Amino acid sequence: MRRQCTDIDVLVIGGGAAALAAAIEARRIGCSVLLAERAPCHLRGGNTRHARNLRLAHLAPTPFSPGAYPPATFWSELQRATQNTADPLLGQRLVEGSLAIADWLQGAGVPLQPIAGHRLPESQRTVFLLGGGKTLVQRLYAHAKHLGIEIRYETEVTDPLLTGGRLLEVCCRKAEYKQLRPRAVIACCGGAQANRAWLARHWGEAADGFINRGSPWVTGEFLAALLEQGAQAVGDPRGAYLVAVDGRSPADDGGIVTRIRGIPEGIVVDQEGRRREDEGGDTASTRYALWGRRLADWPRQIGYLLLDARGLRAAPPALYPPISAATLGELAIQLGIDPEALRLTLDAYHAAIRPPRAPGDDWQALGLLPPKTRRAYPLVEPPFHAYPLRPGITFTAQGLAVGPDTRVRLANGGVVENLFAAGMIMAPNLIPQGYLSGLALTIGLVFGRIAGSEAARYVRC
Repeated sequence: MRRQCTDIDVLVIGGGAAALAAAIEARRIGCSVLLAERAPCHLRGGNTRHARNLRLAHLAPTPFSPGAYPPATFWSELQRATQNTADPLLGQRLVEGSLAIADWLQGAGVPLQPIAGHRLPESQRTVFLLGGGKTLVQRLYAHAKHLGIEIRYETEVTDPLLTGGRLLEVCCRKAEYKQLRPRAVIACCGGAQANRAWLARHWGEAADGFINRGSPWVTGEFLAALLEQGAQAVGDPRGAYLVAVDGRSPADDGGIVTRIRGIPEGIVVDQEGRRREDEGGDTASTRYALWGRRLADWPRQIGYLLLDARGLRAAPPALYPPISAATLGELAIQLGIDPEALRLTLDAYHAAIRPPRAPGDDWQALGLLPPKTRRAYPLVEPPFHAYPLRPGITFTAQGLAVGPDTRVRLANGGVVENLFAAGMIMAPNLIPQGYLSGLALTIGLVFGRIAGSEAARYVRC
């Protein structure tokens, strides 16, 4: 069945934070808004459902952040994380726009975690969501509904038609096939991390070993269709934000809780029982992405974190229980690793490590290759434990090039005058490489608001 509808001011494609912010802003300005979310209602919200914090500039202490985090500092850290590849005009809009996000969220009914309760570590850079990403999603959907925004679930938007510098029409697919000609469109449907064929095209067989940490509906077909029709691409089609996750995680939607965080407390071996990297080289939060990228290049994209009883006590809690055995040989058999190969690895490791020589000193490894530069503890206290590790993909790093007003650029120059983009579909303008904690949600909310306002301004001109 094919129907045509032309009476929509703004069509918002997507269902996460960027889409909701865009829809709410456009509606507040007086536009009629249709939000098309591909997921069913109970799984709405994209990767925002798994969010826990967002990075916000602030000029003075707030109930949610101590001290100050000036925009200039935010921008400087973003430049460093991306090795100066972030778009400076968009970066300026991001850091300045983040100043207003806490008030905007609270005005829409989204609770933030006060630092007065001391339930979470205080951070000058990031604000934690009270109730996590799911509460944010529920509150923003309730606010959108209250404003009169039409929301359709299980609705995929396809077949964009670009002509004459305009997006002329799209198709909505649910029970029926519906042709839409909205006056403006805001694409907030993310990258392509859930698209196995996309990943295989750029990563080859290694993509088979990836686990998608986020929504299974972020498959990039709308992005690909726009690129094929002349929208300008930005970022690296092979780029991806990967972190080390438990290899037993579900294929999709495992979220942030699947991370394995205790790597510095033990050693990591491959399927052959060999160490390949320095487990103590990075003990900060950046280690998650470092290890995700490393695992992507390992044979079969799998590794095993080995811990003894001491290491397990010191490691942060994990979602799944470890695989355990009374001896390292028995543990090797459970993991499918040759026990003799693992014994040789551990013998070399133990022969190299040295205990602290004074209080406060660290355990060291001398002459070990690869080195273990910190926390080179012996693995001697039974029982012994293991976590299987795989690269968990959070987002891909190719998207739509946009201007400061979030209008989508054309590869041959100019823009698509009635097509805007916000969230992870345009995030590669800002993070073609690298990442900062809480940044994805900030990008979604800041540029969702901008896109909603700009689309409404276009419609009402």
